[in-house]
Amino acid sequence: PVEYTFTPGSYHDMQGLRGMPLNLPEGSTLYADAAYTDYTTDDMLSDDGIRLLAARNANSKRPHEPWVEYLISISRKRIEVSFSDIAKYVPKTIHAVTEKGFLIKLIAFIWGYTLDRMLKL
Repeated sequence: PVEYTFTPGSYHDMQGLRGMPLNLPEGSTLYADAAYTDYTTDDMLSDDGIRLLAARNANSKRPHEPWVEYLISISRKRIEVSFSDIAKYVPKTIHAVTEKGFLIKLIAFIWGYTLDRMLKL
């Protein structure tokens, strides 16, 4: 993962994306599922030179070309597999007294996964 954020379960995915301080270079691409279909955010990111490739529903006002949809589906599959792999590092329960302590432990598991993947390359 390059950038990530944690949001409460009651938040919509777009609230998390809007709240992220994206420090991505111009020309970056963000892959997302259909929950991230928000044309305003798409336009704002576009103005910053960041391309948001969110899976689109069939009745979308801005459908992607078929080859772009294929690219998105392949990238999303890779992302979902990464989440599944990260979940293998996280124990069934995480004992933490505070929210910050919980987040620190969770971030440590993500970094552990990242380092493991780097060493396996």
